[in-house]
Amino acid sequence: MCGIFGYFDLQGRSLTGSALQNMGDVINYRGPDGQGIFVEPGLALGNQRLAILDIEHGQQPFISDDKQIVVVQNGEIFNHVELADELKNTEFECKTHCDTEVLLRLYQKHGIDFVSKLNGMFAIAIWDNNDKALYLIRDRVGEKPLHFHYVDDRLIFGSEIKSILAAGIDKQLDHNALDSFLSFNYVVPPSTLFKDVKHVMPGTYIKATAQGIEDVRWWDLASIALQEKPERQWINEFNDILDDAVRIRLRADVPFGAFLSGGVDSSCVVGLMSKHMNQSVKTFTIGFHDEKFDESPFAELAATRFSTEHVLEKVEANLLDLWPKATYHCDQPHGDVSFLPTYRVAELASSKVKMVLTGDGADELFAGYDKYKSFFADDYASGMSETEFRGNYLDNISLFKSDAKSALYSEGFKQQVAEDNTASYIFPLFDKSQHMGRVNQALYIDTMLLLPGNNLVKPDRMGMAVSIENRAPFLDFRMVELAFSMPGKLKLQQGETKYIYKKAVADLIGSDLTYRKKQMFTVPISEWLKHDLKEMVLDLLLSEKTMARELFNEEYVSTLYADHCNGSANNTREIRALMALEIWFREFDV
Repeated sequence: MCGIFGYFDLQGRSLTGSALQNMGDVINYRGPDGQGIFVEPGLALGNQRLAILDIEHGQQPFISDDKQIVVVQNGEIFNHVELADELKNTEFECKTHCDTEVLLRLYQKHGIDFVSKLNGMFAIAIWDNNDKALYLIRDRVGEKPLHFHYVDDRLIFGSEIKSILAAGIDKQLDHNALDSFLSFNYVVPPSTLFKDVKHVMPGTYIKATAQGIEDVRWWDLASIALQEKPERQWINEFNDILDDAVRIRLRADVPFGAFLSGGVDSSCVVGLMSKHMNQSVKTFTIGFHDEKFDESPFAELAATRFSTEHVLEKVEANLLDLWPKATYHCDQPHGDVSFLPTYRVAELASSKVKMVLTGDGADELFAGYDKYKSFFADDYASGMSETEFRGNYLDNISLFKSDAKSALYSEGFKQQVAEDNTASYIFPLFDKSQHMGRVNQALYIDTMLLLPGNNLVKPDRMGMAVSIENRAPFLDFRMVELAFSMPGKLKLQQGETKYIYKKAVADLIGSDLTYRKKQMFTVPISEWLKHDLKEMVLDLLLSEKTMARELFNEEYVSTLYADHCNGSANNTREIRALMALEIWFREFDV
């Protein structure tokens, strides 16, 4: 796990040395174990290293013997052992045990097509001097972030946006991206709130040459076909893949453990870790003193079942003093305040380990959220026309709907936003996924947008803030492909979320943990907004500083807050999102 950064100027112009140094220094926490930079006129590839594998020999960049190919990466290639074995006794045999060298040798042998061989989480930059080409490659589902800025024939890239900003680009607000944030509670990729700063999308790579840049999709989730199999076969394949996904994610040369919430996902991961390890799994849990929001008893139940070395810390539920810090590390606003307890559990774990396994991704693959259950309950969606289904599901996942945004936005803001902006993110995904069935269409949209835009930002950025790596076995590409070959009826059935998944793991974790009521990993905030946080709310939503941005209708915002305070409406999510946005404006001085 690391951070990468660099640039390629198509006209051969060089950044100053101080700008390049700043790009690495500003993300030092992603890789405090060392910095390496390859530089030549008009080009640089840099790395901040967090040493997890081959501590002694894993310094980046890796450079080919003939000095023509340079590689840096952020991430881990979990099947690097098997890939290195394939290269033995060839001219491309590896000299170290580092997974980044495997990338270099595979590229030398296969060219850019090597990427399809990788099982991992990765953001990779490769300079091929033979073709005068820079490649920026991102993993299949976007576990590792990778951003770029391409203006005036100069491509600047970085694991985090702040690294790109450190190169000296102008900070300008992208109003369409802001509209997407208010629509969905996160900024929808490939956009960011910074104009001309984009995501390299999951499953794609960017190729830059003197002729310009092109965007290539190397893995397409929408190409997976549905299959019909007996339940027992699905269960066996699920368990086999998850078991192996956990096994290969235990490869590390540093102490490691797991986040354990007591939910079905983290409990399964810990259960399988205990099967493959010769010592007790180190598990980490944050609990709340307020029992209404405390999941820690379930975590302790799982810890006892699997005899883990369990570390529990109970904290006050109000973690909002961490909000500016979390926003800084995320580069963008997120209305999801579960980022804050995620930061605290990462901080807790970082005192003892450098890597953890997590249960991230399972809800999006196997329909674990209540929003799926409520929308598809009683075959509600089956009788809709395609147009009705798209419109109703868009409303189901929207924060501010179109009429609310019309009332919220100032006239100037309205003029900056494209008329079909919200639909432009979602409807093309409906088009690509019609063969999947409607449950899987909903999951496909979240896998393509919500995961890289929000839910995977959380473990990456909150972990990296304290220099700890997160690994998610459920996001092994074999599991993702299995999930989207599985009919939706096996995920949502008779009001049960994760139907076949739960049947598969009940013997491993026990029925009490398997069928417990799902509890979101979040903090209580609705009542605080009315009383304890009133001063903070008024400052962030209605202060002269906020209103001077001329983005929102002051009367509408005032009414939104007043209705929440007097109990006529629960506007927690809307108020929280507007607060998150203003914190972002102040943190990044945009």
